[in-house]
Amino acid sequence: MATDIPISTQSDAEVVPKRAKPTSRAMLIWRRLRSTPRFWVGGILLAFFVLFALFGNTINIYSPTDQDVFALNEGPSAQHWFGTNTIGQDIYAQTVVGLQKSLLIGIIAGPAASILAAIIGSAAGYFGGRVEAVIVWFINLLLVLPSFFILVLMAPLLRQLSWMAIVVFLVLFGWMIMAQVVRNQTKAIKDRDFVRAARYMGVSTPKILSRHIIPNVASILIVDATLGVVSAIIAETSLSYFNLGIQKPDVSIGTLLADGSGAAATRPWLFVFPAGVLVLMLFAISLMADALRDAIDPTSGVNRD
Repeated sequence: MATDIPISTQSDAEVVPKRAKPTSRAMLIWRRLRSTPRFWVGGILLAFFVLFALFGNTINIYSPTDQDVFALNEGPSAQHWFGTNTIGQDIYAQTVVGLQKSLLIGIIAGPAASILAAIIGSAAGYFGGRVEAVIVWFINLLLVLPSFFILVLMAPLLRQLSWMAIVVFLVLFGWMIMAQVVRNQTKAIKDRDFVRAARYMGVSTPKILSRHIIPNVASILIVDATLGVVSAIIAETSLSYFNLGIQKPDVSIGTLLADGSGAAATRPWLFVFPAGVLVLMLFAISLMADALRDAIDPTSGVNRD
């Protein structure tokens, strides 16, 4: 007796499994980041300090310049949460404003230095020859020059300018190391097939650099920009501490630390609160940069989470 053979009603095209869509690099990095506790701890802390800088004074009845003559050199209280200084100004209000200025300088100067490094470094690595030699000579010259002494010489001029002059100075002296890294990466990329194909098709050099070279070194630039925020904030704080950066009556974390350092033993609230805000904020950014580096390059460190 003949055996009934089931006949499939589906076509061959219907039974062929669909190929999964490849995961993009950005999605892969995000998956690594969201499984990293350091990223979440740093992100939550940084979000808190950003909100603190933006809206911290909306819940405070005192402005940074208000003087409470009935609370001179007073410690933390229900009225003045971070205490007051010698002329009765509220340290909490000044810390919020100082954090705004320091954070703004870091957010501008760090990424700007990375962008400048990307442009100059990729140009040096791509063109090679005399162009590379001139750029490398210029980079080495800037690396040898003592930037601190140059700033001391320029201090009288900078004091007459706004805080943006400090940003420009930090950018001009903060791009050289990363430019060397980008140059080396570009020299390794420029002879690959996709770059050669672009050249043979007549694509202009600026488009090759912006579409093919820089995107392939974007990962290290992102990490450098994040760490550059930390470096810029530390540099601005140090300059302001030595009266070479932000000038009074303007306020930054550096000026607050300079005012409170002399009385740190007798009136610790003048120094401890601005210093604590600075340390915690830099810690948060460093945690995020560390997690971002490991997400972009898993071989860059040991699994610490």
